[in-house]
Amino acid sequence: MKASKDDATTLIGVVSDTHGHVPFAMDAVRVLEPFGVEQIIHCGDIGSASIPSVFSKWPTHYVLGNVDRDTEQLNDAIQSAGAILHGRFGKIELRGRRLAFIHGDDTYLLQREAVSGKWDLLCHGHTHMAQRKFVGNTLVLNPGALYRARQHTVAIVEFPQLAVHILTV
Repeated sequence: MKASKDDATTLIGVVSDTHGHVPFAMDAVRVLEPFGVEQIIHCGDIGSASIPSVFSKWPTHYVLGNVDRDTEQLNDAIQSAGAILHGRFGKIELRGRRLAFIHGDDTYLLQREAVSGKWDLLCHGHTHMAQRKFVGNTLVLNPGALYRARQHTVAIVEFPQLAVHILTV
């Protein structure tokens, strides 16, 4: 993957499981910046109201994870950063592709959405392990974690082709 994209491609960054650790989130920003990503998807376990400002240079979409208990404080911080909190389930359309994102701690929801056929891309976190696989025609992506992981990783997805690149932070 080149550090710059062509006009026919949109790049998004996918992160998860920051658990409130600002220095590791800042490392992720430094890795993602040179590639010219246009948006960020955060797959939950945000962990602290300090995290949204770290990603505020991009339009960022957040979902809540199992450690995200102070939802009012997180929502305020996310709104202050100009981002969007989607609750426990997020969905957007980008370049004609349907994208959903959840944390992944609700394994029933994760499996149901993966096999539903409604999504081109389903992003989740929770396991702290990067993984990509197809379930039918749905690409299921876990970008890994930025905290409590052997390797801290993030993903970049190229739209509309759905090429995935896992990067070590």
